[in-house]
Amino acid sequence: MPLTIKILSLSKKLYSTQRLFEAAKKRGHNVEVIDYLKCDLVIERKKPTIYYKGRLLEDVDAVIPRIGATHTYYGAAVIRQFEMMKTFSTLESQALIRSRDKLRSLQLLTKGNIGIPKTVFTNYSSNHTEQILSYIGGTPLIIKLLEGTQGLGIVLAETQNAAKSVIEAFNGLQARVIAQEFIKEAKGADIRAFVIDGQVVGAMKRQGKEGEFRSNLHRGGTSQLIQLSDEEENSAIKAARMLGLNISGVDLLQSERGPLIMEVNSSPGLEGIEGATKKDIAVSIIKYIEKNTD
Repeated sequence: MPLTIKILSLSKKLYSTQRLFEAAKKRGHNVEVIDYLKCDLVIERKKPTIYYKGRLLEDVDAVIPRIGATHTYYGAAVIRQFEMMKTFSTLESQALIRSRDKLRSLQLLTKGNIGIPKTVFTNYSSNHTEQILSYIGGTPLIIKLLEGTQGLGIVLAETQNAAKSVIEAFNGLQARVIAQEFIKEAKGADIRAFVIDGQVVGAMKRQGKEGEFRSNLHRGGTSQLIQLSDEEENSAIKAARMLGLNISGVDLLQSERGPLIMEVNSSPGLEGIEGATKKDIAVSIIKYIEKNTD
């Protein structure tokens, strides 16, 4: 039976949005891309509704949120409204908010006994740098903006003076940062595991370009298919579960003490993972919706 599916995305031209649209059409469903920033939410007792460009959205079976990091608050509100309307969502509103809070995510992962790089968060001023370094084990170390995304706002500080300068600069901007140990043995590479409904459906190893410690593909990194170890696969699945994400991209590092989770992405892109694995991840997502909207 055909479903009515809405993809919440800022643009029809984005690769992941296009692939999801094509996959839903291929499976015989009625699908539409809607810009969630142009949705009006009418909050009323027993009758929550959503208008898109003045048009009432009715009888929607499922939504696929593709929420940008800078629009988390409003995106979560739109998802929550659909949830109130009893519409199935591949991403729950609270899971989105939880995953976008990097500090909270790391705390939840450690609560679940999942390995992460040693991390320090402090409210002290930059004259506390030496103490922070002692907690982590010295330099080099990674300094990250809590609101950063896609490799932005991440700095490798190789010396104590560099760390102090970077922290001072961020403090001057009143930006919140965390400091993390640098996993040297990862050699500028990480792993992205794509998890759907508690199963890893594909994984790739991303390698940063020479001289670059960040492995993000849009920063010039390369990717290749990888077979995860049992420990890596279990860590990825457990991380997604701890954050309540039914669909996620789990980023992890290979270290001497086992896999370390860096981040769990709630709106992972499809281009890199489909290119590396040659798998139709978009169709897997549509099949997941079909399974949950019987």
